[in-house]
Amino acid sequence: MTRYILKRLLMMIITIWIIVTLTFVLMKAVPGSPFNEERTTNETVQANLEAHYNLDEPYIVQYLLYLKSIVTFDFGPSIKQPTETVNDLLGRGFPISFELGIVTIIVAVISGIILGILAALRHNGIIDYLAMSFAVLGISIPNFVLATLLIQKLAVDWNLLPPATWSSPAHMVLPVIALATGPMAIIARLTRSTMLEVLTQDYIKMARAKGLSPWKIIFKHALKNALMPVVTIMGTLLAGILTGTFVIEKIFAIPGMGRYFVESINQRDYPVIMGTTVFYSAFLIFMLFLVDIAYGILDPRIKIHKKGGGE
Repeated sequence: MTRYILKRLLMMIITIWIIVTLTFVLMKAVPGSPFNEERTTNETVQANLEAHYNLDEPYIVQYLLYLKSIVTFDFGPSIKQPTETVNDLLGRGFPISFELGIVTIIVAVISGIILGILAALRHNGIIDYLAMSFAVLGISIPNFVLATLLIQKLAVDWNLLPPATWSSPAHMVLPVIALATGPMAIIARLTRSTMLEVLTQDYIKMARAKGLSPWKIIFKHALKNALMPVVTIMGTLLAGILTGTFVIEKIFAIPGMGRYFVESINQRDYPVIMGTTVFYSAFLIFMLFLVDIAYGILDPRIKIHKKGGGE
C-alpha cells in the first residue's frame, strides 16, 4: 500500500508540473502585456511595472520564478489588484467555491442514486420512463443554459428564489440545481443499469428466497455492488463540478474563485491565472487520488500488488 501511494504521489507531482508548464507556455504565447491597457503612455512607467513583476526577465527566468512560487506556495501580488496577493484571493474565494461544489456533489449523488434505484425497481413502468426522460434532459441541457432558465422562471417571473449573490441558504438553491442536474442524471442512468444487472444475480435471488424485505435486499446486498461504476466515474464528475462552478459563479454573481479566474484571464493577470490553475489542478488531482483509494477499499477484488505498485 505504501509503495502504491508513493507512486501515485509521484504521478501527481509530475502531472501538476506538466499543467504548470503548459499554463506558462500558453500565457506567454498570447501577444501583448498586462499593462497594454494602462492609461499612461509613458514607456518608462510601463517598463518599471514589468520589471517590478519580473516580466522583463527571459522566459526561462520567469518560469523558474513561477516554479519557486509554487513550491513555496507564495504566488505574490495580483497585477491588477496590487493591494491583494493571490493567496488572499484564494483564501477568500476558494471556501465559497468549495462549499458550492460540495453541496452540489452531495445533492447530485444522493438524488441520482435514489432516482436510479426507483427506476430499476419500477423497470419499464411509468416511474422508470419519467426518471430516464428527466435524466436525458439533464444530460442534454448545459448548466449555463439551465442556470439562465432557472433565473428567468424561478427568480424573475415567479419571484420564488433570489437570482444572485451568496448571502443565505436560499441563494444556494439555483446554482446548486444548475450544477447538480447533469451529474445527477449521469449517476441515475448508471445506477439504474447496474442495479438491473445486480438484481438478476444468484445471491439476490437467494436473499429473496429467504424472505428478506425488498428494501433490505437493495440497501444491504445490492447497492454496494451497484455503486461500483458510480465510484469509478466520481473522479470525472468531481472535476466537472468543481471546474464548472467557474461559469455558474459568474452567472449568479457568486464571489468565489470563478470570478477571479475569469477576470484574471481577461486582464492577463499572470499571478492569479497561475495561482488558481495550480491550486485547482492540485486539488482535483488529489480528489482523483482519494477516489482511487476509495475504489480499492469498496471492491475487495482489487488488489495492490507488491511488485510494480500497480493494481
